[in-house]
Amino acid sequence: MAEERMLKFVTVSRDMPEKRPPRLRTDDFGEIYGEFVRDKAEEQAGRCSQCGVPYCQSHCPLHNNIPDWLMLTAEGRLREAYELSQATNTFPEICGRICPQDRLCEGNCVIEQAGHGTVTIGAVEKYITDTAWEQGWVQPIRPAAERDESVGIVGAGPGGLAAADLLRRAGVQVTVYDRHDRAGGLMTYGIPGFKLEKDVVMQRVAQLEDGGVTFRLNCEVGTDISWDDLRGVHDAVLIATGVYRSRELEAPGSEAQGIVRAIDYLTASNRKSFGDDVPEFDDGTLNAEGKRVVVIGGGDTAMDCVRTAVRQGATSVKCLYRRDRANMPGSQREVANAEEEGVEFVWLSAPAGFTAGGRQKGAVAGVAVEGTDEGRVAGVTVQKMRLGAPDATGRQVPQLIEGSDYTEDAELVIKALGFEPEELVRLWGVEGLEVTRWGTVKADFRTHETSLPGVYACGDIQRGASLVVWAIRDGREAAEAMLARFAGRGAIAAE
Repeated sequence: MAEERMLKFVTVSRDMPEKRPPRLRTDDFGEIYGEFVRDKAEEQAGRCSQCGVPYCQSHCPLHNNIPDWLMLTAEGRLREAYELSQATNTFPEICGRICPQDRLCEGNCVIEQAGHGTVTIGAVEKYITDTAWEQGWVQPIRPAAERDESVGIVGAGPGGLAAADLLRRAGVQVTVYDRHDRAGGLMTYGIPGFKLEKDVVMQRVAQLEDGGVTFRLNCEVGTDISWDDLRGVHDAVLIATGVYRSRELEAPGSEAQGIVRAIDYLTASNRKSFGDDVPEFDDGTLNAEGKRVVVIGGGDTAMDCVRTAVRQGATSVKCLYRRDRANMPGSQREVANAEEEGVEFVWLSAPAGFTAGGRQKGAVAGVAVEGTDEGRVAGVTVQKMRLGAPDATGRQVPQLIEGSDYTEDAELVIKALGFEPEELVRLWGVEGLEVTRWGTVKADFRTHETSLPGVYACGDIQRGASLVVWAIRDGREAAEAMLARFAGRGAIAAE
């Protein structure tokens, strides 16, 4: 039966769920892709070649058993497909939405390399888990027995939540500490709703709460609770804070009003989607409405910013990136979506400085305000670049083209230049915690244990700014190492 339903890649073309037209989807922050219906999911899953060496699986950070759950989906055995999917992935419905499949599983699909178009793995994964939630197949967390061990997790992002899930299922007492008023980290406040609607994240948080995980929100380590107190309360501690310090841009005029950090801009927009009171959005500081917007950067965060600005009603949105399209780090799928929505990409361009004296646009106490402000950004001085010889990493180095400078008009400039770790040793008063020269926490990449016994680290704070799927893997591995420690088995074995 499996053979009849599989290997259809020669006769069945690749197909994605229907995507809403740009003129409709830019009016709101809803997800842009629809859902597969059952027949279409079975059809697309049936395109899998069931190859002997599944590169999709080996290139997935979680090593999800993709060929098998595709086969189960093609056979209509959706509940079994879900059970297999969630066995290795704590949040498959989230990964199905936001993983850059074009760089991971789908980008390494064998039939894609053969010219037949990749299997739509992410869309099928999303469909399987969304169906599981709808049908009640997602079981509550109910440990077979409670344990005495207690773990404190600092950070309620994907790594911390993945670890909390595994530990709680084993009966460990888990408390998650986070500085924000909602759990989820960047999944909640960094990623826009058109990629990941917030109820998808909140239902997982609710599942963890219902399963016995304690959340202490609005809690800053080093201020609301000391590091020593944290260590004293718990048998083990997991540092899963992520990296939130934005890289700065040193250029003339960079202190002008209207030049903002991507994390502040995206957080304000996401808070508005929750119905929060956000004064800096309401007064126009972090709102693109009616403005010419320039976003600096070429990663996934920059793509989130340009597409958010379109939805907020920007007059124009341009993205400056110092390399060309083929060498940008962001998802090509996201670039295509942004272009469909009216974003203009200015390749081989870098900011040299900023001009001031722009028009102030916004509202104060609900009253529209507009006028000239000498301290407000008016434009970006752009340097044109060419790509030179490759550096030690193999990437071509951008080189300045002399005399090519020009000015891009802008009332809002968003810096999306990446993130760096905060100085946890200083902020928390931690003695003996080793960090790398980049400021990330030094930890074993199998057990995730740091230089302090019983203290672990996972996700971006260990590996640097990376993907949600890598944080999930790290969190799961750290939880397994803690369980091994509690059982007296020591470090987990290497893969």
